[in-house]
Amino acid sequence: MVPSVLPLPSLTVLASVLTGAAARTEARRGAGDERVAAVKVAVVKESAPGERRVALVPETVPRLVQAGLQVLVERGAGDGAWFPDSAYADAGATIVSTEDLYRDADVVLTVTRPDDSAIGRLRAGQAVIGMLAPLVDPQFARVLAERGVTAISLDGLPRTLSRAQGMDALTSQANVAGYKAALVAAEEYGRFFPLLITAAGTARPAKLLVLGTGVAGLQAIGTARRLGAQVSGYDVRPASKGEVESLGATFLELASAVSAVGEGGYARELTAEERDAQQAELAAHIARQDVIITTAQVPGRRPPLLVTADAVAAMSPGSVIVDMGSSPLGGNVAGSEPGRTVVTSNGVTIIGAENLAASVPTASSNAYSRNISALLLHLVGGSADDPASRTLAVDTTDEIQAGVIVAHGGELVHPAVAKLLDAAEPASGQPGSGQPGSGPPANGHAASEQAGGEDADGEPAANQRS
Repeated sequence: MVPSVLPLPSLTVLASVLTGAAARTEARRGAGDERVAAVKVAVVKESAPGERRVALVPETVPRLVQAGLQVLVERGAGDGAWFPDSAYADAGATIVSTEDLYRDADVVLTVTRPDDSAIGRLRAGQAVIGMLAPLVDPQFARVLAERGVTAISLDGLPRTLSRAQGMDALTSQANVAGYKAALVAAEEYGRFFPLLITAAGTARPAKLLVLGTGVAGLQAIGTARRLGAQVSGYDVRPASKGEVESLGATFLELASAVSAVGEGGYARELTAEERDAQQAELAAHIARQDVIITTAQVPGRRPPLLVTADAVAAMSPGSVIVDMGSSPLGGNVAGSEPGRTVVTSNGVTIIGAENLAASVPTASSNAYSRNISALLLHLVGGSADDPASRTLAVDTTDEIQAGVIVAHGGELVHPAVAKLLDAAEPASGQPGSGQPGSGPPANGHAASEQAGGEDADGEPAANQRS
């Protein structure tokens, strides 16, 4: 877990305030605070390919307005999730152009990391809040720091804090993704999921195995069970057995199993020896399944390989694998490609489900909106009765802020991100440029689940086939 006090001396001396904000506000918590911006909150239209979510939905706007904030919404921001501009206007938001939004905004709300065009519009003193995936692309975080932007990433929220649960976007989006993964598998599978007894004969239930039973995995199990499949689950965390069985599924216990419980709600990465033993034993179980759903990721690293090429080759024709760990960094399944559906020579369909939550845009946006508004109101100081006093403050003693604040006052202030940059070779490209060292595309996600572990939250961006 990230320390509750960010260990950079610059934080104790910075007092970055947007023009005019200092005269309207006092520090929220005293010496530990830094006033960053008078809060004029702006909701951008997402630009990443296949991204249909929006950071704030009309239902949440009145809550922010009543808290003394002004809400700006980029024209068309909610169209992909079926929220028209008129709904935002009726809720109390102001609809603006892209240029006006970046000119006037103090805090920019986004779902995924901004693209190069948006980064170019951000100015020093502004704040951006979203799932920025700084552990996946630390160079991107460095760019924001160099531009003087305060970067706040929901990816880093301490997930073991009960008071932070309402802000936990990784969990809410993983829930949506796990639900959709089961539906995608059922749609692609050429047979029935449930047991059916008809005059035309009997159809046996599909056998489905979920590898990684964090939030996404458990939701996939529950949804597949409701569809009638015969479901089992596996995770490297022994405590997950009870959760799997509570959903009516069978927990797969391996002779080679080791406890891989890590910190902050995640599983630790397995050693090479542990991984090899896991793969070998899983292969025999995988061969007997009709459907596999994998959810394993490790923050900022290549996802663990759970289903090897040999395991895929041993599966029956017509079998389906949904790889929720698929990303530009790699996947859980040999041969999977992010955003693509591949059919192997032996007839196994492998779906690289890169960003599933975006394919259920209304539900995922509703949940994300509640998460990001809860975090925003946690960060805001001043009084709702005096809108001019409302400011976004960086409190260096707050454990939640210590986990989510990546850059501030021209400095990288997140220890884990700074450590990655210190350890990395000089990058040869700029973030988002597509050059070596530039990191993943704008809809890349920082993670969650280790072969067991936490969860992937992603979507199949297209139904392409090779």
